[in-house]
Amino acid sequence: MLHLYRIAVNCFRESLREPVYFLMLFGALLIIGHYPWLTLFVFREQLKLVVDGAMATTMLFSLAVCVLCATSTISREMRNGTVLLLLSKPIPRWSFVIGKICGILAASLLFCVICCCASVVSVYIAVDQFRMEMHLYLAFLGILAVACAAALIINYLKGGAFSEYSAYAATVLVGGMLLYCLKFQPHPELYLTDLFKALLLLLPAVGIMAVLAVAFATRFDVVPSMCFCTVFFFLGLMSSYLFGGGSSEPVVSMVYSLLYAAIPNWQFFWMADALAVNRTIPSMYVLGAFGYAVFYSVIITVWAVVGFQNREAAGVRDN
Repeated sequence: MLHLYRIAVNCFRESLREPVYFLMLFGALLIIGHYPWLTLFVFREQLKLVVDGAMATTMLFSLAVCVLCATSTISREMRNGTVLLLLSKPIPRWSFVIGKICGILAASLLFCVICCCASVVSVYIAVDQFRMEMHLYLAFLGILAVACAAALIINYLKGGAFSEYSAYAATVLVGGMLLYCLKFQPHPELYLTDLFKALLLLLPAVGIMAVLAVAFATRFDVVPSMCFCTVFFFLGLMSSYLFGGGSSEPVVSMVYSLLYAAIPNWQFFWMADALAVNRTIPSMYVLGAFGYAVFYSVIITVWAVVGFQNREAAGVRDN
């Protein structure tokens, strides 16, 4: 278990040190923070557009980070021989795979949590269709600059990775601003409990994609892994339409059922439409979605572990 913990921690830190992690995180935060300004004068639809845009940005960027971090860190270790060094020690292969899954999963969920906090702050900034809370808007942009400045100072004084420490600083500062808004700012028109539930449902979606990305990265190189993850993402968006209707033919219906079960349905985790019509999100639905994500992730983890047992790590090379 100690080996698994160390592999997970090292993979988590490696993911945060990736330049793409920093670019995706602060790019997403800037986009989310600007939605209140971009949706002014939309005739009573500002709050809906802010919520839809912030949730869509959070989900898409988080899923992209899962794939990019998994393919870059794991595939790089396959190519440069780090995997051979690890496996030459008394470390079981299942420990390597599960440790990588835990590390990528933690980094991806941290990314999603930061963006979710920023989404709630963005809702507080959007007061109405003709104005917004300028002091919150400027404060949000200011804390992003402070996070980068703090990481820059740590990088200069201690040699720490800029991307990693900027993520830590953003977690603390954006989380602190969220707590300030919840405590001292007047509540927006949107029911906050349902908003938190809708944002919470993005976490299991990100978790499934993180496990899938690691599973593919342990078997394939960077480009094939990204292609497979992209195919799974787009098929999952249309899963109910493509495979959920069934068929009059028994054989075709069975194939549709198998495909519907094998491909994750991302629509289970998208509750922006329910928020738009002020529909209450049941707590049991949230628990069911988390249960679905855990069950699916366990199946994919078992598949990844079994597939990696016969993987020839020495045979991985650059194309």
